[in-house]
Amino acid sequence: MGAVRQLRQENPRWGKAKLTPLLHAQGWRLSESMVGRILTHLKASGQLREGPAPGVTVLRRPILRPYALRKPKGYPVTQPGDLVQVDTMDLRPLPGVTLKQFTSRDLVSRWDVLSVGRQATATAATRFLDALQARSPYPVRAIQVDGGSEFMAGFEQTCQQRGIRLFVLPPRSPKLNGCVERANRTHAEEFWECYDGDLDVASAQAALLAWEHRYNTYRPHQALGYLTPLQFLQQFYPSRKEQSVRDHVD
Repeated sequence: MGAVRQLRQENPRWGKAKLTPLLHAQGWRLSESMVGRILTHLKASGQLREGPAPGVTVLRRPILRPYALRKPKGYPVTQPGDLVQVDTMDLRPLPGVTLKQFTSRDLVSRWDVLSVGRQATATAATRFLDALQARSPYPVRAIQVDGGSEFMAGFEQTCQQRGIRLFVLPPRSPKLNGCVERANRTHAEEFWECYDGDLDVASAQAALLAWEHRYNTYRPHQALGYLTPLQFLQQFYPSRKEQSVRDHVD
């Protein structure tokens, strides 16, 4: 009985099935049922010190972000570029073919910037940041992302170097990035489900850029009163990087 008690105290989550062969290795010839009866007696007599109760939450050390933080409550979003949501989307157009799309959407103007590649890495995300700044007709002041690894490391460092505030969502809260999530759905339905071109990255990216231009300058947007994002910017924010806005008409 003492050998059973000692083994169980050393291994508080192991039952008779695991303890029996260990006892056999020590020279004890006890059947599994006998070990079970001994455990029952030890529990009933209070001789076993059990492990932690089941269901105890295990706290994992949070990932430390050197620059990104939660978006402050009441953070004002009134001008184009005040907050741009960025997300990735998996694309599987054919069996064995996987593409990754980066999508950004400005919360005020609904202006979208898109890019497609083979991987969603921090390096790819940093390249997308270059494209986002180059193709947005307003200064990007803050970006909101989920906790994906592609938005850490070099991407986070680049945001800090460029003075762009970086907000990261709490875990399991994609609805807080609902604007760009809706953008992903739109681009999947209206572009990718209609796309019949080549699936190499160069061809897909060229077609996606053409769609990005059409989306921002031609497609009416219900949330903007059926203006295009470009028309919305020209009508309500005509002084915001005017030359850049005019460039997107061409």
